[in-house]
Amino acid sequence: MFVQTEITPNPNSLKFLPGKVVSSDGSFEITNKEEIDNELVRNLLSINGVEGIFLGKDFISINKYDDFTWDEIKHIVISLINDFYSDGKECVIEKNLNEINDDLKDIEKKIIKLLDEKIRPAVAKDGGDIKFKEFKNGIVKVQLQGSCSGCPSSTMTLKQGVQNLLCHYLPEVKKVEAI
Repeated sequence: MFVQTEITPNPNSLKFLPGKVVSSDGSFEITNKEEIDNELVRNLLSINGVEGIFLGKDFISINKYDDFTWDEIKHIVISLINDFYSDGKECVIEKNLNEINDDLKDIEKKIIKLLDEKIRPAVAKDGGDIKFKEFKNGIVKVQLQGSCSGCPSSTMTLKQGVQNLLCHYLPEVKKVEAI
């Protein structure tokens, strides 16, 4: 097995592509190894210098602290991913660990649909994700995850990409903020 890596716009995040399914049911971010009972995730979060991980459908984004280099981390991550899949495992996560809220208003459903169809695929290419959190008084609050979390260009992405798109399609939306 050959795990490929891709750089992301965030210099402290690197995208790892194992060529296999990573999460078969949604994406999510973990920063505390005590919050999950998954061998690979716990091992990755135990690497010195790793701040958090993000699991997408077919990739793992690793976020590191500023004072560590990728040379110190990258080979360990690749080794752990290879070991995990060589043990015969098919994917890292088989169930969605994110909460799903069925009590959404129509405008919130429209916002989520636009995020899912127009924004999330582009953000996933850079190793991240964007999650809807709230709509109130014309302001959409979102959470940036994975490579997008702490990325220097995320403010520009939010204002010039996400906010412009949502305001264009939904006149009720006046502003987008990251939480």
